[in-house]
Amino acid sequence: MSNTTYTINGDLLIGQNTEHGSEKPFHAVNPATGEQLAPAFGSATVADVERACVLAGQAFDAYRETTLAQRAAFLEKIADNLLDIGPALIERAMQESGLPQARLEGERGRTVGQLRLFAKVVRDGAWLATALDSALPQRTPPRPDLRLRKIALGPVAVFGASNFPLAFSVAGGDTASALAAGCPVVVKAHGAHPGTSELVAKAVQAAVAACGLPEGVFSMLHGDGRTIGQALVAHDAIKAVGFTGSRQGGMALVRTAAQRAEPIPVYAEMSSSNPMFLLPNALARNAARIGSGFIDSLTLGAGQFCTNPGLVVALDGPDLDTFCAAAAAALEGKPASTMLTPGIHSAYVDGVSRLAGAAGVTLLARGQQGNTACAGQGALFATDAATFLANPALEEEVFGASSLVIKCSDIGQLRQIAEYLDGQLTATVFLEVCHAMVHGGPFPATSDSRSTSVGASAIDRFLRPVSYQDLPSWLLPEALQDDNPLQLWRVRDGVLVQA
Repeated sequence: MSNTTYTINGDLLIGQNTEHGSEKPFHAVNPATGEQLAPAFGSATVADVERACVLAGQAFDAYRETTLAQRAAFLEKIADNLLDIGPALIERAMQESGLPQARLEGERGRTVGQLRLFAKVVRDGAWLATALDSALPQRTPPRPDLRLRKIALGPVAVFGASNFPLAFSVAGGDTASALAAGCPVVVKAHGAHPGTSELVAKAVQAAVAACGLPEGVFSMLHGDGRTIGQALVAHDAIKAVGFTGSRQGGMALVRTAAQRAEPIPVYAEMSSSNPMFLLPNALARNAARIGSGFIDSLTLGAGQFCTNPGLVVALDGPDLDTFCAAAAAALEGKPASTMLTPGIHSAYVDGVSRLAGAAGVTLLARGQQGNTACAGQGALFATDAATFLANPALEEEVFGASSLVIKCSDIGQLRQIAEYLDGQLTATVFLEVCHAMVHGGPFPATSDSRSTSVGASAIDRFLRPVSYQDLPSWLLPEALQDDNPLQLWRVRDGVLVQA
């Protein structure tokens, strides 16, 4: 397979147009060296947002009625195009994120895997949730013929995440699931990796053209989230939002979406400290092993995974002392890793300083210092349950390789901590994205606890049910026709059948 060359020009992509933004030029920064990377990127204007959203609205009716085969082929074409970029994509992502080659190659594989997974989901058709109830004219009152399917909500605004420049960015899970549902997408690229975003966006743009789809199916914009992002969410054409980022940023978008004349759903994955509860029997058997393994998880990716364990809750005593000693020894041997951006690194340093200065909090260990511009030195602290419960600031997420051990006097106090904590993301294992995978949780981990941003069920966020009453067969969509041309499994008069 030969590599496809896309040039990084600092461009916006609006439909099939590629152009330089005219507002607030900025550069990507290499977090390892602090150097600015060429080229300069131009930010979008509100007028650019308008053009992208209008194009998405114009594309919606045609795109949502593409056949399942056409839409699946489109997703697979995006996946192929991403692979065709070759080493250039990984090299640029390494420069912009400080992440190692192996991690980014794995993330590219996950991104391609997500796109191909959703292609399979589209072809299977189960997401249509088709149901057919036959007319019962003899019943009193009579029941008409009723048929149900799910259809796409409308154009979706997607915000790229800082910590996954491929898998949760321009062609990541939010984009893949929205496109699979039949929704055009307007991406607001993350400012930390604009060159990576441009390469990926050009691969998606090329797939739109190759598959003969309306140009408004995809656009990508650069710019400040407080202006461009808010304008995007406020636009009438946008019908849903996918966001991964800070609680402050996510809630700002939630408020904007709720204040529209037509409120829309915002699926925001936000803050989570991901507490780890250590019950007595587990500590008694494996305290040292759990402690050292915990540090491996804490420092993975400089602590910048959204499931990073920021709190440890356990009963005080000799077994917890053993855990803490093993964790401290393991952390002291861990070299600092480069964090994603100067801003994230600065916020991490501030968060660690805040914990170190908090009354009743003790420093257990620090990791090794680093020699890069944005090196994130690991930190482990401890406090007692009463102090934690009395200081709400101790619950706030510190995004990076920092964690706080909370020592409880008894099981009742451990349970009190569990009930006190805000909603969290569920504990997960980093594996290949699959049908059964879920990534969500109660507020503030996500803005809608019924949804997931990972796995095949992510498509459900961008669908709505529609019922058809007494329509002649030639007007029915293929998914609801009596002869079932798509060979879907459907609920027919209360029974799941494929006939």
